[in-house]
Amino acid sequence: MRDSSRLTRRAALGLTAAALPVLSATPASATTAIGGERLARGGIQVSGATGFPRKITARAWLLADCESGEVLASYAAHRRLPPASTLKMLFADTVLKKFERSGRYQVKDSDLADVPSGSSLVGIKPGLTYTVEQLWQGVFLRSGNDAVHVLSHMNGGIAKTVAEMQAKAVDLQALDTHVVSPDGFDHPGQLSSAYDLTLFARHGLKDAEFRGYCGTRTANFPAGGKKTFQIQNTDRLLTGAWGLDVYKGLFGVKNGYTSHAGNTFTGGATRGGRTLLVTVMHPAPGTNAVYEETAALLDWGFGNGSTARSVGVLVDPLSEGGARAGSSASDGKGAAGAAGTGAAASSSGPSPWRLAEGGALTLGLLGAGGWALRRRRATAAAGAGAGAEPRRRRRARAAAGPDANTRPDSNDAQRS
Repeated sequence: MRDSSRLTRRAALGLTAAALPVLSATPASATTAIGGERLARGGIQVSGATGFPRKITARAWLLADCESGEVLASYAAHRRLPPASTLKMLFADTVLKKFERSGRYQVKDSDLADVPSGSSLVGIKPGLTYTVEQLWQGVFLRSGNDAVHVLSHMNGGIAKTVAEMQAKAVDLQALDTHVVSPDGFDHPGQLSSAYDLTLFARHGLKDAEFRGYCGTRTANFPAGGKKTFQIQNTDRLLTGAWGLDVYKGLFGVKNGYTSHAGNTFTGGATRGGRTLLVTVMHPAPGTNAVYEETAALLDWGFGNGSTARSVGVLVDPLSEGGARAGSSASDGKGAAGAAGTGAAASSSGPSPWRLAEGGALTLGLLGAGGWALRRRRATAAAGAGAGAEPRRRRRARAAAGPDANTRPDSNDAQRS
């Protein structure tokens, strides 16, 4: 009993190390919202326009003007949710410019050894040589985690790439995002928000290669020797798959799916000289729900939403002169910087707000650890095996079928 008590205490203390990542699952408050306090309010945020679509079921969404950065409407914009493969936009923002697209790389077994089981794959084979362009086509069109891992190893490894992605998120002021893996696969603590995903898309679209890849509908992919096979983009609004019409003016950018994250999508379209970005996260289940709700928001934005007044702003990256969230308008850095406050973590460490909330969560976790210890002792005394709960979970997963936590819909094969 003494040994198991120590183990339980160590487990409780270990939970405290995850306190800051766990914070990412909590909604932002009005005092911590990057881009404006209205983006942290409850309910739909819209001003100066009517006729808003009624059947939007997503747990979070955001509609913005790509050029000006003005947020035209939003709902729970800073709610932290699993991003699925939309996180690959941040991966591209971080890694894309490091390699010439004409460069060639021979894939090794070790490059694919850490691809999570159940991942979406483009079909990369060890021993074959691929161009960098082909690897990025695998990332953008098929959401291939195998392509992401090959590029990550070319970049110095998974850990290095994750660290660089997190640093990039900080520079973009995407402070709702916590990166655990470069591919968006379901991992505890891997979270982002509709606001952050829209920042990733807006930043990426400034680059011609990024925009070219996300708008590519089909490509020929190496199969060995002189053989190739065709891959198609899984963005249904771009290709018109599964009964959807191609959305007029749409040029990408990235979709995703896991059974934990649900469907996620950031889409961009241009009409009449205006470019809008929409991010939709976790709508109600439905074959095409994430695309239908994206199309409805875009339709409104190009229509009635043309009179909408800004309810927030997509802030600029710090490296491009963007005002750090929390600075005041009197600093001479503009309203965008004044919109956010203490949630902004600088590169030197977490903000006082995060430390304070982290401390509160740590106390809660320690309390939970004590409760778990007492319950474990009681359970042991009653003769119940310590592995009973894990066995019940395994039986439940078996009943749900294979890959229940990552099974995608049948068309996309989006196991992010």
